[in-house]
Amino acid sequence: MSTVSRPRVTTMAGSSIEKTLFALIMIGYFFAGALYAIYTPAWQAPDEPAHYNYIRQVAQDGCCPQIEAGDWNSDYLAQLTSTRFAAEHLGQLETIQYEDHHPPLYYLLASVVFKLGAGDLKALRLFSVVLGAAVVVLSYFIARRIMPSQPQIVLGAMALVAFLPQHLSMMASVNNDALAEVLVALALLLLVRYLHSENVPIWQLGLITGAALLTKITISFLALLVPLAIWLKWRRDSDSTRSLLRQLATFALIAGILGGLWWLRNMTVYGFPDFLGLAAHDAVVSDQPRTADYVAQHGFATYLTQIASTAFKSFWGQFGWMALPLDSVLGGWIYRGFALLTLAGFAGALHSTRQSRRPEPPAYLARIARPVCILLLTTALLVAAQFLYYNIEFQQWQGRYHYPALIPIALTIVCGVEYGRARLLSRWGWLNWLTPLALNSLFALDIYLLFRVIVPGLSP
Repeated sequence: MSTVSRPRVTTMAGSSIEKTLFALIMIGYFFAGALYAIYTPAWQAPDEPAHYNYIRQVAQDGCCPQIEAGDWNSDYLAQLTSTRFAAEHLGQLETIQYEDHHPPLYYLLASVVFKLGAGDLKALRLFSVVLGAAVVVLSYFIARRIMPSQPQIVLGAMALVAFLPQHLSMMASVNNDALAEVLVALALLLLVRYLHSENVPIWQLGLITGAALLTKITISFLALLVPLAIWLKWRRDSDSTRSLLRQLATFALIAGILGGLWWLRNMTVYGFPDFLGLAAHDAVVSDQPRTADYVAQHGFATYLTQIASTAFKSFWGQFGWMALPLDSVLGGWIYRGFALLTLAGFAGALHSTRQSRRPEPPAYLARIARPVCILLLTTALLVAAQFLYYNIEFQQWQGRYHYPALIPIALTIVCGVEYGRARLLSRWGWLNWLTPLALNSLFALDIYLLFRVIVPGLSP
């Protein structure tokens, strides 16, 4: 077996600036997240009533509810969203249960908070904020494990994960996305360590993947990502085929047992072969807007334009039930600013991968080990493929569906931005921390959007 040199990992104590920025990001996240949880008008987050009702059913009746006819009422939902969930229309709110097909892990955990808080919506939102904090912290450790000598990139990626407006809004609402992202981040951290030849037991990867299968269907891609990492390490280390098969079998056994328990339950309830409950869900929500109908009415070119535009806007910020875009906020410059950040980030990242004899500024992405690059890129590609798959039948244009890959996306954007900063402003050493400081300014934007846009725009 070939030996692999491990990159030097410095400790957080190595830089007082780094420690200070880390603390400021976490304090800012908790402060902004708590404000969003408390002041965002009730139910004005995507699918929040349905997630809340799943938790309520588990807390009151035990696990697990079954999706069935009547759980989706498009006319009633349209009335609620058009009246901004006015109190006089909330009499049937408990009937909104179209998320009952989801795996139960998040709802089992949240049901404890439900009981302790007597069903208080804000308490459940604050539970999501705590889970979101774990995502922010894990983004730091993932980035630092990959780029230990570039704390400005590490903290920049952490700040982007913490303060991206739409992501913050989702982390402060009742839904299973927060726990799903925690599990993806945990898996990525362990896989990065595993590819750096640290001692990461395969059973841990199987346990996290199994937990993912019990949390949300959209993160089931871990069942493909982990075997890829195992194969990459095996190929690099030139280990025996028997070792590869043993590790894959161990992983599949543990993940399969945990996921299989839920799949067997679903086939018992919904029948074979609907082991994910998706066929039952699609039958219940059959009158949702469909992609084929939109294309037939508007044409494929218009469809591509609309899905790209909506996905981009709602990735950065389109609040409520997609009813509050930011086109007119701050003179319409918000989306232009986000577009400029995205373009600069990906363009700089692409340019930085080009090797040269005297790379100036440093080619940050080119210095990441190839297996880790493949891991991050595959994560983003699998999430993008899921997004496209969702839209084959129904119109699911929300950019938040890309958040399982937010950490790789944030790291790429910040690498590109820092590459550009070093290229243009390297002569001024005092600007070395400009990138994370600039991204921390998103905190102020978050507060502005909450009190000047979200609260007045979504209140009944």
